[in-house]
Amino acid sequence: MRRDTFLKSLAALAAAGALPNAAWAANNIKMMIPANPGGGWDGTGRALGEALRDAKVADTVTFENKGGAAGAIGLAQFYNASKGDPDALMVMGAVMLGGIITGKPPVSITQLTPIARLSTEYNVFVLPANSPFNTMKDVVEALKKDPGSIKWGGGSRGATEHIAAAQIAQSVGVPAAKINYVPFRGGGEAVAAILGGNVTVGGSGYSEFQQYIESGKMKAIAVTSGQRVKGLDKIPTLKEQGIDVEIGNWRGVFGAAGLTPAQRDALTQRVIKATQSKAWQDALVKNNWTPALLTGKAFDEFVDKDFSALRATMVRAGMV
Repeated sequence: MRRDTFLKSLAALAAAGALPNAAWAANNIKMMIPANPGGGWDGTGRALGEALRDAKVADTVTFENKGGAAGAIGLAQFYNASKGDPDALMVMGAVMLGGIITGKPPVSITQLTPIARLSTEYNVFVLPANSPFNTMKDVVEALKKDPGSIKWGGGSRGATEHIAAAQIAQSVGVPAAKINYVPFRGGGEAVAAILGGNVTVGGSGYSEFQQYIESGKMKAIAVTSGQRVKGLDKIPTLKEQGIDVEIGNWRGVFGAAGLTPAQRDALTQRVIKATQSKAWQDALVKNNWTPALLTGKAFDEFVDKDFSALRATMVRAGMV
């Protein structure tokens, strides 16, 4: 077979998702992480990259971090630079949907190609070790007296921890509009602010705070799940403490704009194979992530539904 004919055949098979793992491995995956290093999106993207290599559906994975505006800056760059690229992925999740609702950026997630929901994670609220507070009850009492005195630190405006803070305030009779929320572009910045005492209480996924909680540098005071999370049994829920708030976070990946159905299917299959790898299973355990794989039409419908639900929640909380 002539070389040019062979290459054309190979390209056609790749587009149809019909190549074996060995052929996929010739491709490099380009992973956009629309957040600064050290956060949940960063951890998810790099864990997925390792899993793609472990599953032998990618030979190499390159990463680019572009934080800011709840992922909107990275989203715009990914949209403009990756159109039609079947080997490009962008990490995203509930935080990005919240940021789109509040920030109304020029590029929306609807302009990309949905690939998969990967995991869910509940938020944990923490205090620095030297905080005069020890429980969420202590924080709430101070919040009631002077809402502005409590600085809530977390992800970008519209992040799930921002929504949770607003809901906590509402549930104890404090107008959500009065909370003093300090957004950060990445988990590393938020951690530094918490450890430095620049915010009163911080919120994020447990994986971002784990090493600091275990070393005693942070005190975990609440988790946003309905009941205690396996592996985090020592952290009480908000509901246990008389605060009727439950909210979860999820993370997933989207492909570039303009992919054909065959290209979407092929990329989805690579991600599915990655989630079946030992590397991904190890990452789930290490980070206390709950597996929540969802692809295809079901994922499309989930994103639409969650977007609507988040908007309704944020309207009730006075955030939009």
